[in-house]
Amino acid sequence: MRFENVCVEAVACHLPENIVPSAELEQRLAEVYDRLKLPYGRLEMMSGIRERRFWNNGVYPSEIGSVAGEKAIEKSGLERGEIGCLICASVCRDFLEPATASVIHHNLELSQEALLFDVSNACLGVLNGMVIVANMIELGQIRAGLVVAGENGGPLIDHTIATLRANPELKRADVKSSFASLTIGSGAAAVLLTHRSLSRSYHKLLGGEAWAATEFNDLCRGNADGGMGAESTPLMTTDSETLMKQGCLLAGKTWEKTKATLGWNNDDVDRVFCHQVGHLHRKLMYETLRLPLEKDFSTLEFLGNTGAASLPATLALGEAAGCLKKGDKAALLGIGSGLNCLMLGLEW
Repeated sequence: MRFENVCVEAVACHLPENIVPSAELEQRLAEVYDRLKLPYGRLEMMSGIRERRFWNNGVYPSEIGSVAGEKAIEKSGLERGEIGCLICASVCRDFLEPATASVIHHNLELSQEALLFDVSNACLGVLNGMVIVANMIELGQIRAGLVVAGENGGPLIDHTIATLRANPELKRADVKSSFASLTIGSGAAAVLLTHRSLSRSYHKLLGGEAWAATEFNDLCRGNADGGMGAESTPLMTTDSETLMKQGCLLAGKTWEKTKATLGWNNDDVDRVFCHQVGHLHRKLMYETLRLPLEKDFSTLEFLGNTGAASLPATLALGEAAGCLKKGDKAALLGIGSGLNCLMLGLEW
């Protein structure tokens, strides 16, 4: 896919104030650790995540997604009436029906003529939403669109810990399949895309490629209880090792396709923003793609895995840190359970 008229006008993130170290989660699992003789410190050692953030109880995805969306709109200076499409693309939703986007649309006071809907594709949701909006801009259907994600990982962490502690027959293998759940954090992000005629930034969305390996759809699965608010009780089981291996193999194939579509080679890339999972995944990913690790901007150490908000929040924080300059070529590398991969190129 190639885009000629689409600009990423603004990216924004909204993060919780409550910081929870990995060591604190292990203390909550002390009974399990002691019974199974698990070494303390393994969570940070194996993931590279020293801490993550959680919202206060009672916070819903629409609330935090709205804050991120508001930040992006204000940052862009765009009139709200220009936004012709709103997509909520987070894993977390307020409820099964109606679309969480309907709550965010109301909160942001967007036009009644704007299309609005949810897009769900695990951690790849925001990139999928960006492609949908970009295609609509290219077709002349809209002049601007907003993609938001509000991820509330607290209920998953809480229910995972409670389930592990409540199981008297628990084995090490059970803890292993829950390991990925303990890397989850919370955060919200938003991406505002415009037609180039509306743009002030001229950060061009060039295009990209997608590739699927859905024979591995069973490697990471979460239950569905309708929503991800304060009262939800989600659980997730993950074959982390196989997911990492197959995910990186899929990423390698997708990266070659992406470079061919964009006319890039590895030396052309100035910065890389990847879905944040863990340091072992990060290392294997860059080895597979043959990209220098120093081109990566990492947030996993202090945010953990924030689902669909992970990559756009990392992009927003990277921009704020000054790691992008005019004309830089930036790669957005998205991988989600399923397995699905979507990679996009930006010219800043």
